Amino acid sequence: MEDSYSIELERLADEQIQEDEHGARRERCERVCDIAVAGGIRSGADYYYAAIVLLHGETLEEFATALHFARTSTNQREPRAWSVVAATWDRLLIANRRPQRFGTQFIHVDGLWGLGPVDEQTSDAERAFYGVPPLWVQRKSAAALQRHDET
Repeated sequence: MEDSYSIELERLADEQIQEDEHGARRERCERVCDIAVAGGIRSGADYYYAAIVLLHGETLEEFATALHFARTSTNQREPRAWSVVAATWDRLLIANRRPQRFGTQFIHVDGLWGLGPVDEQTSDAERAFYGVPPLWVQRKSAAALQRHDET
């Protein structure tokens, strides 16, 4: 059964990234929680995939759980999880109406894409440690997203 949970978690994460339909996102978050309660999240990869699904959730609890799962994944030596730690941390900060730390979240406000407030004390070296591009690159990406929307 362990392998089937691992395979399902990977599939759920892939679907969560590819598909943006609200109801399906909700169902995937609920399924990850069911798998967690059943004890089906065990490996660093399992925690990584579960974090990705919950990162795309909607509630503070989902974001906090995603951060916990991503950190657990890094503790189990899953290198892909570092950037998920940064993204979930930022998502949780934004949900609490605080400046994001790493600048990973693009925000659409009044028809414009941007990063919103970002903690300027976080260095690009710290961003690099978490696998996040420098802040100027993130801002350039947000501007490119805006140009894409305008075409």
